Amino acid sequence: MGKLTPREARLRRHRRVRNRIVGSADRPRLCVSRSNMRIYAQLIDDAEGRTLASAGSIESDLRSLKKGEAATEVGKRIAERAKAAGIEAVVFDRGGYKYHGRVKALADAARDAGLNF
Repeated sequence: MGKLTPREARLRRHRRVRNRIVGSADRPRLCVSRSNMRIYAQLIDDAEGRTLASAGSIESDLRSLKKGEAATEVGKRIAERAKAAGIEAVVFDRGGYKYHGRVKALADAARDAGLNF
Protein backbone atom coordinates (compact mmCIF):
# COMPACT_ATOMS: atom_id res chain seq x y z
CA MET A 1 0.00 0.00 0.00
CA GLY A 2 1.36 3.40 -0.98
CA LYS A 3 1.47 6.66 0.85
CA LEU A 4 -1.87 8.31 1.60
CA THR A 5 -2.82 11.60 0.01
CA PRO A 6 -3.61 14.40 2.48
CA ARG A 7 -7.32 14.01 1.74
CA GLU A 8 -7.24 10.24 2.35
CA ALA A 9 -5.37 10.80 5.62
CA ARG A 10 -7.96 13.37 6.76
CA LEU A 11 -10.85 11.06 5.89
CA ARG A 12 -9.16 8.23 7.79
CA ARG A 13 -8.78 10.49 10.85
CA HIS A 14 -12.40 11.60 10.47
CA ARG A 15 -13.64 7.98 10.45
CA ARG A 16 -11.61 7.30 13.58
CA VAL A 17 -13.09 10.35 15.34
CA ARG A 18 -16.65 9.55 14.22
CA ASN A 19 -16.48 6.09 15.77
CA ARG A 20 -16.62 7.80 19.17
CA ILE A 21 -18.70 10.91 18.48
CA VAL A 22 -22.48 10.77 18.05
CA GLY A 23 -24.86 13.71 18.14
CA SER A 24 -28.33 13.51 19.71
CA ALA A 25 -31.31 15.86 19.84
CA ASP A 26 -30.33 17.28 23.25
CA ARG A 27 -26.58 17.35 22.46
CA PRO A 28 -26.06 17.56 18.68
CA ARG A 29 -22.77 17.21 16.84
CA LEU A 30 -21.05 20.46 15.83
CA CYS A 31 -19.50 19.37 12.55
CA VAL A 32 -16.80 21.59 11.03
CA SER A 33 -15.73 21.39 7.41
CA ARG A 34 -13.36 23.69 5.61
CA SER A 35 -11.92 24.31 2.20
CA ASN A 36 -9.01 26.52 1.23
CA MET A 37 -11.28 29.57 1.11
CA ARG A 38 -14.35 28.84 3.24
CA ILE A 39 -15.32 27.25 6.55
CA TYR A 40 -18.71 25.79 7.50
CA ALA A 41 -20.33 24.53 10.69
CA GLN A 42 -23.48 22.44 11.17
CA LEU A 43 -25.38 21.19 14.19
CA ILE A 44 -26.47 17.65 13.37
CA ASP A 45 -28.85 15.30 15.18
CA ASP A 46 -27.47 11.89 14.18
CA ALA A 47 -30.46 10.01 15.62
CA GLU A 48 -32.81 11.62 13.10
CA GLY A 49 -30.14 12.42 10.53
CA ARG A 50 -31.06 16.07 10.19
CA THR A 51 -29.30 19.42 10.41
CA LEU A 52 -30.62 21.67 13.17
CA ALA A 53 -28.62 24.81 12.35
CA SER A 54 -25.78 25.85 10.07
CA ALA A 55 -23.44 28.73 9.35
CA GLY A 56 -20.69 29.30 6.83
CA SER A 57 -18.27 31.88 5.54
CA ILE A 58 -20.11 31.68 2.20
CA GLU A 59 -22.79 34.00 3.64
CA SER A 60 -22.77 37.31 1.79
CA ASP A 61 -21.61 39.55 4.63
CA LEU A 62 -18.72 37.21 5.54
CA ARG A 63 -17.23 36.83 2.06
CA SER A 64 -14.99 39.87 2.34
CA LEU A 65 -13.41 38.83 5.67
CA LYS A 66 -10.03 37.18 5.99
CA LYS A 67 -10.13 33.44 6.62
CA GLY A 68 -9.31 33.60 10.35
CA GLU A 69 -11.80 36.41 10.98
CA ALA A 70 -14.47 34.54 9.02
CA ALA A 71 -13.90 31.40 11.10
CA THR A 72 -14.38 33.40 14.31
CA GLU A 73 -17.58 34.95 12.97
CA VAL A 74 -18.94 31.55 11.86
CA GLY A 75 -18.30 30.25 15.39
CA LYS A 76 -20.27 33.14 16.87
CA ARG A 77 -23.13 32.66 14.41
CA ILE A 78 -23.45 28.93 14.95
CA ALA A 79 -23.60 29.55 18.72
CA GLU A 80 -26.32 32.19 18.25
CA ARG A 81 -28.34 29.89 16.01
CA ALA A 82 -27.92 27.03 18.47
CA LYS A 83 -29.23 29.23 21.29
CA ALA A 84 -32.19 30.21 19.11
CA ALA A 85 -32.92 26.50 18.56
CA GLY A 86 -32.71 25.88 22.33
CA ILE A 87 -29.36 24.07 22.24
CA GLU A 88 -26.84 24.72 25.03
CA ALA A 89 -24.39 21.79 24.72
CA VAL A 90 -22.85 20.11 21.67
CA VAL A 91 -20.28 17.46 20.78
CA PHE A 92 -17.42 18.93 18.72
CA ASP A 93 -16.52 17.08 15.51
CA ARG A 94 -13.39 18.58 13.96
CA GLY A 95 -13.88 16.52 10.80
CA GLY A 96 -10.41 15.00 10.78
CA TYR A 97 -8.79 18.43 10.63
CA LYS A 98 -6.12 19.33 13.17
CA TYR A 99 -7.45 21.34 16.10
CA HIS A 100 -5.43 24.34 15.02
CA GLY A 101 -5.84 27.59 13.13
CA ARG A 102 -9.29 28.21 11.67
CA VAL A 103 -10.87 25.12 13.28
CA LYS A 104 -9.62 26.24 16.71
CA ALA A 105 -10.75 29.83 16.07
CA LEU A 106 -14.27 28.63 15.22
CA ALA A 107 -14.41 26.42 18.34
CA ASP A 108 -13.12 29.16 20.65
CA ALA A 109 -15.61 31.69 19.26
CA ALA A 110 -18.49 29.24 19.72
CA ARG A 111 -17.41 28.61 23.32
CA ASP A 112 -17.07 32.33 24.02
CA ALA A 113 -20.60 32.86 22.65
CA GLY A 114 -21.96 30.39 25.22
CA LEU A 115 -21.93 26.96 23.58
CA ASN A 116 -20.75 24.17 25.90
CA PHE A 117 -18.40 21.44 24.67
